[in-house]
Amino acid sequence: MQKAELRKQMLQKRRTLPPEELQLRSQQIADMFFQHFPLQAGQTVHVFLPILKNKEVNTWLIIERLRMNHPEVRVAVPVTDVAQHVLTHHELTEEAVLIENAWGIPEPQDAQIIHAREVDIVLLPLLAFDKAGHRVGYGKGFYDRFLADCRPDVLKIGLSLEPPVESIADANEFDVPLDYVVTPQLVWPEKP
Repeated sequence: MQKAELRKQMLQKRRTLPPEELQLRSQQIADMFFQHFPLQAGQTVHVFLPILKNKEVNTWLIIERLRMNHPEVRVAVPVTDVAQHVLTHHELTEEAVLIENAWGIPEPQDAQIIHAREVDIVLLPLLAFDKAGHRVGYGKGFYDRFLADCRPDVLKIGLSLEPPVESIADANEFDVPLDYVVTPQLVWPEKP
């Protein structure tokens, strides 16, 4: 299936997802992430902040657990630079002042900048993914450009409300494949 058709289907599917089901799936994804991906002191985990109107995975459940159980892990979040068409990355502290941008994404103001090469784990938003690890996002390419700036050993983990599709027909050489995807039911590909 083509990215545009998948994007359209998944956005429609999300619109019909009841809030309590979104919260349940988000909790299951958070549980799966912490169960399968051990964290180490000094790591930096890059987490997207959810666009609530788009019914994205509620990553605040992951962020709060990181703050409580892993205070030695630094949390970075993206800020969208629309003019340059790139993401910048900023430390998310409990004191951070968040303001929604034009797309409804909360972003910290005046937070410490974190370079992409400092990031150890990236949790990526997506609408769909296939069994080759390709993802369908909103189609702007912000995350592909960000991942190209990361270290080669950065762990790229998608967070998906849905299981994989068989194949994304129009994946291309600029699409950075994911290492893993966490869904409510499993980690794909299976992780021991």
